Parts: sequence; C-alpha cells; structure tokens
Amino acid sequence: MSGRVGDLSPRQAEVLSQFREKLQDVLPSLPAQDDYFLLKWLRARCFDLPKAEAMLRKHLEVRKRMDADNIIAWEAPEDLLKNKFRDCEVLRHECEQQTQKLGKKVEMVMMIYDCEGLGLKHLWKPAVEAYGELLSMFEENFPESLKRLFIVKAPKIFPVAYNLVKHFLSEDTRKKVVVLGSNWKEVLQKYIDPDQIPVEYGGTMTDPDGDPKCSSKINYGGDVPQSYYVRDQLAQQYEHSVVVNRGSSHQVEYEILFPGCVLRWQFRSEGADVGFGVYMKTKIGERQRAGDMTEVLPNQRYNAHMVPEDGSLTCSTPGIYVLRFDNTYSFLHSKKVSYTVEVLLPDTASAQQIQQLGDRLGEVSLNHSP
Repeated sequence: MSGRVGDLSPRQAEVLSQFREKLQDVLPSLPAQDDYFLLKWLRARCFDLPKAEAMLRKHLEVRKRMDADNIIAWEAPEDLLKNKFRDCEVLRHECEQQTQKLGKKVEMVMMIYDCEGLGLKHLWKPAVEAYGELLSMFEENFPESLKRLFIVKAPKIFPVAYNLVKHFLSEDTRKKVVVLGSNWKEVLQKYIDPDQIPVEYGGTMTDPDGDPKCSSKINYGGDVPQSYYVRDQLAQQYEHSVVVNRGSSHQVEYEILFPGCVLRWQFRSEGADVGFGVYMKTKIGERQRAGDMTEVLPNQRYNAHMVPEDGSLTCSTPGIYVLRFDNTYSFLHSKKVSYTVEVLLPDTASAQQIQQLGDRLGEVSLNHSP
C-alpha cells in the first residue's frame, strides 16, 4: 500500500490513529491537522511511529524558531536558511490554494533545476556545506513534498557536484531526481502543461509584456553583487600545516584511479607569498623534480598570506598527481603553509548516465545508494 489517503493497509491505518493520539498536545499548533498532512511524516519515516513523532516535534521547534506562521509576510534580509524556509512555506500555501481551486488534494510540487553554467567554482567547500544545510532543512521539515525534480542542461561536472550533496537526501528523494537529455523541452511537456512552462523552456507561457523567460516569475540569478562580498569572516580550518624551508619545496601526492575525479585544494601561507603548481608523475614510486614531471597546472606565486587560495582541477587521466608548494625562489625565509586537499569522486552511476545523454535519451533517474 502507498501509505496515502485511501490506500492504507490495516497496520498503516492503525499507526495513523496512534500518531494522531500521541500528537494531541500539539495538534492545534500544526500547520494542518488532516490525514494528508500527518501521513507525510509517517511515510518519511516508513511508518515508524517514534521516529515520525520525533521528526514532527522537531519540526514544530523549527517553526517556532523561524516564526513560520508569519514568515510569508517577512521581508528577507541576509538570512539564507530562513529565506529558503520561507520559500518552502510559500509552496505549501500554494498547494493549499490549488487544493481549494481544483477540488482535490494537492500536496507535492514538481521542480526544474537549470544547471547551465555549473562549474568548478561552485564547488567551493563553504558553499557546498551551506547547500547541504539547506537540503537537510528541506528533508527534515517538508517531507513528502517533492513529486519530481528535473535536472536540465547538466554539464560534465554534474556527477561530481551531485555526489557531494546526495548524502543529504533520503533514498526516496534521490529516486525523484531525474536528469533530462538534449530533448528535455519535449520531455517536460509530458509532465507539465505547456501553458505552465515559459517559452524559454519549451512551453507557451510568457510575461504580460511578452517576455519568453517570464522574468517576473523566475529569478534567473547571476553574479553576486560586490556589496555581498566578505573577507576574513570565515574561520577556515585546514587539515595540514607544513614549513617549506627556504630554497626548497613540499610535495603531496594523490592517486587518481579513473577520469572525471576532481582535485580541490585550499591553502594559505604566513608572512609572504608561496608558489603552487600541479604535476603528474612520470615514474611511480620515487620522488621526482618538477622538471621531470608533466606539468598540469603551471607553477606560479600566490599572495596566499593576504587572501587564502582555493582552486580545483578535473583530472582527465588516471595517475599520481603531485601538488607542489614552491619556495625555491626564497633565499632567506621559510614559509608556513596550511592546506586542505580533497579528491571529489563523480557518482559512478551518474557519470555513466550523463555520458549516455543524447537525442535518443529522454530522462535518467539518479536512483542509487550513498
């Protein structure tokens, strides 16, 4: 049985009755009290009564902290998490309005993620962590609210990006993530009425002024305004520290087993600049000089003592990659360098599916375990 209204097993119906009984003390403070609402929380925890109750009570604490009953009228300042909570509340209210308008229960939304322009710069670690916090907030407070999530214009880097955040999603949510191929405009119309899709995305909807992108309804984003930039406000923690002696260098090696992996690094120096470059070894098992290795990212000096440096590299060839901190040009001063290096693995199933996207492929469901 699906665990939805009208499709409950005897056990599920009994658990629902017990769930309602256990929530008598908080029912008046719930945003909805009908079976549709309560069943969302039970389905999210596979009808495990204690877990569903704990999840819902925690959500009520979040609603109180967010002042959710008044959040739609709230004007968002710089609080990203609360702003996204507000967006979810707006969608929940929209579902209620559609329920009244259509005369049938509407409790789930369909979303489209346009990934055009997604690149390595978006995989900055603090940004990924912030996005993970948003996904966790959605999973914990708005269960069973997503019907399907379409990914369009997915670039080659998408499997890596998806692998970074998919562990924040439940197994059920991951089943709803669908990557569309080059015929994505046609596929969207199989699920969404054309008059509800902007012309820009293959439908017939426009703004009143004829704008095919429907800019009055969709925020297409863009570059972050300079006024939002901050410096030295993130206390970055590094995993390693090393003193690079004057006239010498320090090398760290990472083995890349298959193409498509991403090397990502962050480092800062103390007192003065430091050189940095990435190489690929030509001989395994022995230390090589820079001139004997294949240069992948040219060595150059970075003012990492003034602004921490971060970067990344997509490894197209398997092998031993060497990140080299260079202080050979300094005859007087040693340099202390603090750094963190990560190897980001593309989601294997996603990568294989992305490679198959073409005219013959309509959609790909990213259904796999973490």
